[in-house]
Amino acid sequence: VIELVESGGGSVQAGGSLTLSCVGSGFDYYRDCMAWLRQTKGEGPEMVATIESDGGTRYYKSARDRFTISRDNAEKTVTLWMNSLKVEDSGTYYCATDVASCPRYTYEFEHWGQGTEVTVSS
Repeated sequence: VIELVESGGGSVQAGGSLTLSCVGSGFDYYRDCMAWLRQTKGEGPEMVATIESDGGTRYYKSARDRFTISRDNAEKTVTLWMNSLKVEDSGTYYCATDVASCPRYTYEFEHWGQGTEVTVSS
């Protein structure tokens, strides 16, 4: 069975930083796309960042210039370093995976974790 377990969520003040981690198992982690998606208040799920098996990254509007995604294939982990957090960043952050190259839309990801909560206050 494919499992994705997120951790690192919590409460921070606007302008602060937070680091999220995800550990995957039950799939070809070293060959597959890994990603972070999120669900904020009043919005549908949206793309945050993706990272290919070769380390290539793509950042979406919500995270560009503030967040950094990385992966460690040996440890089967993916990390999201979030900086300069804003109140609107609050929500549930999900680790996701899909076969081969990274999709461009949230609905294309077949496997999601349970999510970790992030709350940014002013």
